[in-house]
Amino acid sequence: MNQLEQFRDIRAFIFDVDGVLTNNKVLVMENGQLLRQMNIRDGYAIKRAVDAGYKVCIITGGRSEGVRRRLEALGVKDVYLGAQEKLESYEEFVAAYSLDEGKILYMGDDLPDYPVMRRVGFPTCPRDAAPEIFDLALYISPMNGGEGCVRDVIEKVLRLNGSWQIA
Repeated sequence: MNQLEQFRDIRAFIFDVDGVLTNNKVLVMENGQLLRQMNIRDGYAIKRAVDAGYKVCIITGGRSEGVRRRLEALGVKDVYLGAQEKLESYEEFVAAYSLDEGKILYMGDDLPDYPVMRRVGFPTCPRDAAPEIFDLALYISPMNGGEGCVRDVIEKVLRLNGSWQIA
């Protein structure tokens, strides 16, 4: 099966936040709050995937309620914050929707993502992921984290399945 065909079979997306939906930088405020920047086009793609009926899940070790609010505004119902052991959240998500692990795309960028990436059918990562993640990824986006890598994979899946039309 060629790589594009692997995108065609995807029915659910799972994304990490820091290093995937954001770049690897945070702005630390005087009160200790961490500010993150997300790519608007990634957000648009997430909304398109949700509207097309795909399950979209976020699993992150971070605890930002701002991140939760942003993703929920895009229609994402499954947002796991503070997930130190991402595999537990992953298994809860898969069980909740009786998902076929072979049809799940996961995008992660660093070692905490490794256990989940070993379980899904299509592990992916941004161009600037940790070297250990490159070894596991079946697809490496040409985009960095926070710079369109999420849109890259979602758009491929939706285009191959006829769900990415120009309005």
